[in-house]
Amino acid sequence: MNKKSASSSIIDDIIRKIDRTELRFDIGFQGEVMEIADGVARIKGLDDVFYSEMIRFSTGVSGVAINLKKDEVGAIVLGDYLDIKEGDRVKGTGRLLSVGVDDSLIGRVINPLGQPLDGKGVIDFKKFYPIEKIAPGVVKRRPVDTPLQTGIKAIDGMIPIGRGQRELIIGDRATGKTAVTLDTIINQSGQNVICIYVAIGQKTSRVAQVIETFRKFNALNHTIVVAANASDPASLQYIAPYAGCAIGEYFMDKGKDVLVVYDDLTKHAWSYRQISLILERPSGREAYPGDIFYLHSRLLERACKLAPKYGGGSMTALPIIETQAGDMSAYIPTNVISITDGQIYFEPDLFFAGVRPAISVGLSVSRVGGAAQIKAMKQVAGKLRLDLAQYRDMAAFVQFAAELDERTRNQIEKGARMVELLKQNEFEPMPVEEQVSLMFAGTQDFLQQIPVAKITDFEDKFLDHLHSKHKKLLEQIKKEKKLTDVLSKELTKIIEDFLKDYSNA
Repeated sequence: MNKKSASSSIIDDIIRKIDRTELRFDIGFQGEVMEIADGVARIKGLDDVFYSEMIRFSTGVSGVAINLKKDEVGAIVLGDYLDIKEGDRVKGTGRLLSVGVDDSLIGRVINPLGQPLDGKGVIDFKKFYPIEKIAPGVVKRRPVDTPLQTGIKAIDGMIPIGRGQRELIIGDRATGKTAVTLDTIINQSGQNVICIYVAIGQKTSRVAQVIETFRKFNALNHTIVVAANASDPASLQYIAPYAGCAIGEYFMDKGKDVLVVYDDLTKHAWSYRQISLILERPSGREAYPGDIFYLHSRLLERACKLAPKYGGGSMTALPIIETQAGDMSAYIPTNVISITDGQIYFEPDLFFAGVRPAISVGLSVSRVGGAAQIKAMKQVAGKLRLDLAQYRDMAAFVQFAAELDERTRNQIEKGARMVELLKQNEFEPMPVEEQVSLMFAGTQDFLQQIPVAKITDFEDKFLDHLHSKHKKLLEQIKKEKKLTDVLSKELTKIIEDFLKDYSNA
C-alpha cells in the first residue's frame, strides 16, 4: 500500500469514528467563567471574541467583552450577575453591543439596554445602533452656527451654546448644574430639538423627581430618559452614556437636532475605574486606568453638526462634571475641559450669596462664542461678559478703598444691577426676545436710577408691560433676529415711557 492510499484510509477511519460519536455538549459554549466579582467576569476559552462583542452566559444573562488578553477575556455582565458562578459556560454572539432605536422612544424612560422602566410596555425595536462608534470625520462636519437657546439669560447672553457643540457643566455638588440642564431641556419645547437625559449613578428618587419635572412642564413630549441608577451594576453605569449617544445619533442621522445631557461623567469615570481595578488593569493617577481620557473623548467627539450632504442633523452634548471643593485641576475635570468646546463653571460662593444661576463669568467660556448667538443678542450683550468680569475684580478691590472716583462708582453700580438682572428662578426659562429686551435696558444704562433691590420687580413689571401693550415688538425681534435702527428707537422709547410711570408708581 502506498503512502497516499494509507493516509486516505486513516482519514476515512477518523470520519467514521466522528460519525459514530455522540456530541454531549453545545459547541457554542466554548468559554468558561474563571472568576466573577461585582458584575465583572474573567473568562477563558473565548479565543475568537472581539472587543465590544456581546456574549451570553449559560444562565441566560448577557455581557460584553471589554478586556482582551492572550489567554483570557474580561467582560462586564449586563444584568443580574449573582446567579453566575465559577465554571459556568459562555459563548460569543458575533454581534456588537447595540441599543434599540426608534421614534417611539420619545417620552419613554429606559435603561441602557433599551428595556423600559416606566411601565408603559415593551418597545418593539426594528433597528439597532452600536453603542460604540467612530466619531464623524472633519469632512462630514460643518461649523457650529445655530444657537441652542437655553432660556437662561446668563448663558444665552455671555456663554452661548450652539447646536452641535460640547459644553461642559462643571462645579461642586448642589450648585445648580442639573437645574440648568433641566431648564435647557424644558426650553426646547417647540424648538424642534429632541432631548436625551442620561442619568448615571443617581439615586432612584432623584431620577424620579427629574421625570416628574419633565411631566409637569410637558418636556417628556420631546425627551428620552436613559437611567442607570446608583443601585444598578457598574456595567450599566459604564455603558449608559454610550447608549444615550447612540440613540442621539439615530435621530441626528435622520437630519434632526438632538441635545444629550450626561449627568454626570464623574460617576461614569468611577464606574469605569471600578471595572478596571477588578480586571487588574494597571492604575495611574487617582487610581484611574491609563485610557480614562479615551473613555470620555470617544464619547464626546461624537457630538457634532453634520454637513447638509450628510443630513444636516446635529447632536449637542452637555456633560456634567462634579468637582471637589472647587478643584478644577483634578484629573477628570481637566480631561473633560480639554475635550469640550468650553465650560460653564458654577461657583459655590456665588450660589450661597444668592446669585442663581451661580455662573462664574471669569472661569466660564464658550469657544464657539458669537457664532452661536442671534444678531440681536450679540448687539445687546457684546460687552456684557467683559463688563461683569471687570465688576467682579473691582468689587473685590474696593472693599479696601475708602474713596472711589465717579467712573469706578458708576461701573460698580452698573455691574451690581446687571448681576441682579441676570438672576433667574429655577424652571423659568425665558424666550430670547424677552432676554434681548431686558439686556438692552441693562446695557444701555436705563437701570441706573432704579435701586438694586428693585431690579427684579422692574423686570417682572416691564415684561408684563411688553406682553400686554407691545407684543408686536417682541414678535418682530423674534422674527428678524436683529435690532434694526427702527426697532432700537422703538424699544428705547418704550423703556423711557415705562420708567417714567414706574418711578412715579
